[in-house]
Amino acid sequence: MTPLDETPSAQDPQSAAGGPAAGPAATGGGRHARPARSEQQEVTQAALFDAFGGVRGTVETMLPGLLFVMIYTVNRDVRLSAIAAGALAVVLVVVRLLRKDTVKHAFSGVFGVGVGVAFALFTGSAKGFYLPGMIYGAGLGAAFTLSALVGFPLLGVVLGPVFRENMSWRTRNPGRKKAYTKASLAWGIIFLAKYAILFPLYWWGDATQLGWVLIALKLPPMLLAVYFTWVFLAKAPPPIDVIAEYEAEEAERKAAKAKAGTAQPGKPQD
Repeated sequence: MTPLDETPSAQDPQSAAGGPAAGPAATGGGRHARPARSEQQEVTQAALFDAFGGVRGTVETMLPGLLFVMIYTVNRDVRLSAIAAGALAVVLVVVRLLRKDTVKHAFSGVFGVGVGVAFALFTGSAKGFYLPGMIYGAGLGAAFTLSALVGFPLLGVVLGPVFRENMSWRTRNPGRKKAYTKASLAWGIIFLAKYAILFPLYWWGDATQLGWVLIALKLPPMLLAVYFTWVFLAKAPPPIDVIAEYEAEEAERKAAKAKAGTAQPGKPQD
C-alpha cells in the first residue's frame, strides 16, 4: 500500500517497537485507540495554524495592502503606493529567509501582491491593485462551495497532507469527509458573502473606500472560516495516518525479507 491508498490494509500495521504505527486514531474496526477529545482539538488547531500560516502569516499578507491604501489615501499616487507595497512584500520574504523560517505563505503573499502591483501600474488605477485578489477570492469561494456540493470537499484536499491522512478520508473515514464537506461549504459561503460586498464597491465606490473596506474584511472572514473548520474537525473522527501505515508496512516487508534470507540453509561443507 502506498501513502495515497484509500483501501484498508490487509493486516494491522505495527511499528518497529511493537505499537500501532498510525498517529491519530483510525475509525474502522477498532484498530487504533481514539485519542482524548482535548488532544484531538490541539492536533486540529496546530494543523490549521500550519496550513494557513498562523497569526504571523495572516498579518504579513495584510501589511502590503494596508501600506498601499495608507499611502494612496494620503497622496493619491498609484505608482508610489504600488511600489511601496511590492517592496514591503519582498522585505517580508527576505526577513523570513534570513531567519530560516517557513516561506511558503510569504512567497504566496508576495506573488499576490506582485500581480496586484502589475495591474495597478498597468491600469494606472488604485482599484487595479485590488482586482486580482478579489477575482481570486471570489473564485476560491465558488470552488469551495462547488466542491462541497459534489462531495469532493476542497478543504480535505488541502488539509489531508497536513494531517498525514492524504485522501484516506474519502473512502475510509466518512465522518471526516462529512466534516470536510461542512467546513468547505462554510468557507465558500463566507468568501462569497465577502465579495458580494466588495465587488459593488469596486464598480461604484471610491478606490480609497474600497481599500479600507477590503482591509477591514481581510481578517474577520478568515478567522470565522478557520473557526468553523476547527469546530467541525475537532468533533470529527480522528484522521488515519496513512504515512505511518505505509512506513510500518515497509518495515515489516524488510524485516520479513531479512528473516527469510537468514533462514536459508548454508552451502554444504566440503
